[in-house]
Amino acid sequence: MIEKTRVFGWLSNSARAMTVAACALALATGAALAQQPAPKKDQKKAAPAAKKEQPAAQAGEKPQSAWVKLCEKAPIVLRDKEGKPTREQRNICLTHHERLDGNTGLVLVSAAFRQVEGEEKQHLMIMVPLGMAIGPGLRATIYNADLWDKIQKNEKFDDSKLEPIKFNYTLCHPAGCTAEIEATKQLVDGFKSGAGLMVLAISAQGQVVAFPVPLTGFTEALEGQPIDNEKYSEARKALMTQIAERQQQLVEEARKRQAEAAKDGKGPAPAAPPAQKK
Repeated sequence: MIEKTRVFGWLSNSARAMTVAACALALATGAALAQQPAPKKDQKKAAPAAKKEQPAAQAGEKPQSAWVKLCEKAPIVLRDKEGKPTREQRNICLTHHERLDGNTGLVLVSAAFRQVEGEEKQHLMIMVPLGMAIGPGLRATIYNADLWDKIQKNEKFDDSKLEPIKFNYTLCHPAGCTAEIEATKQLVDGFKSGAGLMVLAISAQGQVVAFPVPLTGFTEALEGQPIDNEKYSEARKALMTQIAERQQQLVEEARKRQAEAAKDGKGPAPAAPPAQKK
């Protein structure tokens, strides 16, 4: 049994990790991002902005979805009766979850179900960051609400009776490495009834790294209508802009601390700007 309390903390305790589905949809509807600092009570000018924020979920209120469905027409290659390749436009849908690092904008983990118009088979794709060992592949386990709650509370439990899903990596690119399997009806049903998916990878140093994927809103996203691609793209762009602004803020804060430390004689002086050429 893998000790979830150790490996889960690497991601769950990241205050800046965010779910793209929730954040982008919130932006699309004018809601503020979760990582934004709440306005102070004594700041009267901030009151109008506070009205745009979504209120905290009340007891019995439906939690915000961690999944989103996007569809678009794309060319696919088919084979005719004689085996000759032909191109045909088909509707391709991705029901996916994506979690970003709120400081860097890098994808921490993504999971997506791919549905192609006219095909019965679906596929599940999971992407993790670069730096993972390729040979072992990925392991993913679906947990019910009770066990998922224990994971989030860092409580130990026996999951030896649960059968993990095995993945082999199929592609690596600058954003990360992707593993893919056919999504059987049993797998889809498991996602619908489960509360969370824990993806386990092995780092290049041989350490187990866990990537939690909440399943909140999965069924509704998979079976519902896709969202508007243009609005989602605009919302995601706004999200990345906020992350870039956050990065700039961190840089400025670091420079300020360095300058203050140098002024007090506790650290090196900041580097002088290069001399301008005459």
